[in-house]
Amino acid sequence: MNDLKPTEPKLKRTLGPLMLWGLGVGYVISGMYFGWNLGLEKGGTLGMAVATFFVIIMYLTFTFSYTELACAIPKAGGAFDYSMRALGKNWGFIGGMAQNIEFIFAPPAIAFAIGAYLNIFLPGLPILVIAVVAYLIFTAINIYGVQTAASFELVITVVAVIGLLIFAGVSYPHFEWGNLTKNALPNSWTGAFAAIPFAIWFFLAIEGVANVAEETISPQRNVLIGFGSAILTLVALCLITFTSAVGVNGWEAIVFTADGGSPSDSPLPLALLQTVGGDHILYSVVTFIGLFGLVASFHGIILAAGRATFEFGRVGFAPKGLGKVHERFKTPANALLVNMLIGIVALFTGKTGEIITIACFGALSLYIVSMISLLILRKNEPDLERPFKVPLYPAAPITALVIAVIAFVAITIYNPWLALIYSGLLAISYGWFRLFYSKDEAKDL
Repeated sequence: MNDLKPTEPKLKRTLGPLMLWGLGVGYVISGMYFGWNLGLEKGGTLGMAVATFFVIIMYLTFTFSYTELACAIPKAGGAFDYSMRALGKNWGFIGGMAQNIEFIFAPPAIAFAIGAYLNIFLPGLPILVIAVVAYLIFTAINIYGVQTAASFELVITVVAVIGLLIFAGVSYPHFEWGNLTKNALPNSWTGAFAAIPFAIWFFLAIEGVANVAEETISPQRNVLIGFGSAILTLVALCLITFTSAVGVNGWEAIVFTADGGSPSDSPLPLALLQTVGGDHILYSVVTFIGLFGLVASFHGIILAAGRATFEFGRVGFAPKGLGKVHERFKTPANALLVNMLIGIVALFTGKTGEIITIACFGALSLYIVSMISLLILRKNEPDLERPFKVPLYPAAPITALVIAVIAFVAITIYNPWLALIYSGLLAISYGWFRLFYSKDEAKDL
């Protein structure tokens, strides 16, 4: 696969390692603030902990394996470009489409959460209206420029990290080891498999860092620094948040509200109610900062999704208009706008939980195809310049591959209808690709 021709659309290089850290952590950090605790209902403390343990191993081995690909092939398509080079255009399309599904379907769920959160403070505004306005605002920021978008992402990510540390500082004085053993495995070990999607939610979309490699200064160096520091930060925050929240009064206290209603997706405020109470200033501070965590992930994934869709259009795997760069701002404006429209349509389904699970299917497919691509490229292109090589090769990518396959099978078993919908999306898009894609489009790739 040759580099882009001088006449083809190019993105502007402006990002350094600090910005990449902000993007990597920002893509993911909303998962610390909401949603993960629903896995406790499935698996209890022990089942969720086991699921999270293996998911952490998967993400550590995957992230450093993926970094090798990103440094060797620093292009906006991420998994699409890697699988295209290693496996050819058909599997390249599958890998790229899985990536698009993940990045396009995750933001609507987060937008709905933003709307629901702000609706508490602004009850006169409907949740959907707030969510749609959020889409308009953050899509506009991304169109304006990647430097502006990344700078904004860095600021709100730092605030969100501080919020988690404040929460831990308030909660840990009330921590008791015995709370981790309360009803620790309510649904036997099958609950651990059912909890996998929620464990993945802790880290979903970290791979989006690779999609801005083409806009990174010295990507062969800075992608490694940004990617590596981001995943290590997220692992630490995951462990801190999990133990400090559950350790306050057991897992049921951060899943079910006091009135015994339906499961809540706000574990941190529930934990704070058990410690300082709802009238304390720290309760208000941490709850407010939680909005920053939601916004960080929403905004960051919109950024990554725009690059993934842009690359699809640039090589002709989607309508060519998606591969155009805005003349003034040098950003993938068309791709960002189309992704926004799809996201808004998904919002109006009201199926946020199902949308999250479909995004997980896309993510796991991406991980599987990417690890296979790494193994094949190592074999078929031993002389490819690799500024960074994953340690413990081939054990690292094989470990990530095996865990991703097991997780994909488990999610399919527990969500058969959603698996069918996901497969249908892939099948329909692949059918379009086979019917309308011209072989001449990628002859120089």
